[in-house]
Amino acid sequence: MTSHAPHSAFVLVPGHWLGAWAWDEVVAHLQEAGHRATALTLPGRDPADPDRELRNLTDQARAIEAAIREHRGDVVLVAHSGANGPVTAVLDSSPDIVARVVWVDSGPVGDATAFAPDFPEDTASTAGTASTAGEDGAEHTDALPLPDFAALGKQASLAELSEASLEEFRARALPEPAGVLRERVALRNNARYNVPTTFVCCSLSSADVAALGAAGHPMFAEVPRFTDVTYVDLPTGHWPMWSRPRELASILMATLDR
Repeated sequence: MTSHAPHSAFVLVPGHWLGAWAWDEVVAHLQEAGHRATALTLPGRDPADPDRELRNLTDQARAIEAAIREHRGDVVLVAHSGANGPVTAVLDSSPDIVARVVWVDSGPVGDATAFAPDFPEDTASTAGTASTAGEDGAEHTDALPLPDFAALGKQASLAELSEASLEEFRARALPEPAGVLRERVALRNNARYNVPTTFVCCSLSSADVAALGAAGHPMFAEVPRFTDVTYVDLPTGHWPMWSRPRELASILMATLDR
């Protein structure tokens, strides 16, 4: 353990459909090793919030920033999958409050990026939508529910997930609000590129991520712009917090040595 580790904290942000519960095993391993770790349930993912479908990406970014500022000392910000939008927004608005960002089978987005700017048109055919009736009696799409696993598996690897993990995923997942999916990230501060960065590569190898970034692939175009980058391979599916929680926790703890 490095000398600064006791003053460091991990803030873990889950991807689409997930709450803080998704990180339970990883948080347990981190805490057992003596580290502070906080997993977040972002706005729009709290089943007790009656207005959750009205939340947007800006709400999520503000919640992440507030959670970081609650900690004293260095904060390692951990982003999984679809957390990349609000986490990139935090790096842009307040790069000085993040000691390191760790992308777990994820990566930064570029300016004006939205996950699904035309939602529901570009997602309804594969995932279905959650609808409510408006005052005019017409149905209005508010959120994107978790797709069936056959469709989801074509978009993101389900490798090494147990039946128990899949059952919990299905039982606890909440539809992602349309405001989160449609809102474009507005980025202005190039200081975000200087935040020390770790890519934990699971469903794609580090070699693939680096190559796609160098080639300018739209999903990876921001990767080469970061100035202090470490790649770590953790070969598994897209949800390593369930398939390889102990190994993922060990990788996170190792970032403190950097």
